[in-house]
Amino acid sequence: MFLVDRDPDGTAIACGGLRPLAPGEAEVKRTYVLPARRGSGVATAVLRALERAAAGLGVRRLLLETGTAQLEAMRFYEREGYRRTGGFGPYAGEPLSVCYARDLQGAPAPGHAR
Repeated sequence: MFLVDRDPDGTAIACGGLRPLAPGEAEVKRTYVLPARRGSGVATAVLRALERAAAGLGVRRLLLETGTAQLEAMRFYEREGYRRTGGFGPYAGEPLSVCYARDLQGAPAPGHAR
C-alpha cells in the first residue's frame, strides 16, 4: 500500500507506504513530507492513515527504520508513540540505522483518549 496526500490543488505534499513482513507485522516505508509543509500536521495525518490501513489488514505491530542522521524523524516517531527496537530484516546490525516499533492493538494514538 502506498498513500499520497495532496493539497487542494492536487499537488502531492506527503507520502508513505506499508510493506508486509511476518504475519501481523508490517513496515512503514518511504515516508516523506515536502519541506515547506513540515510542521503542518500532514506527517501525523499520513502516519495515522497508514496505521489505520495496517490495522484494517490485520497488522498488530508496525516497524520502521530511519537513519542516525535523521534527528527530526527520530523525534517525530518517538512523539507519535513509536519506541526504539532492535534492527530487523536488512537493518539488523546496521550502525547507521535506528529502528522503531509500535503495537497497534489497543494503543490509542498519542494525544487521544481511549
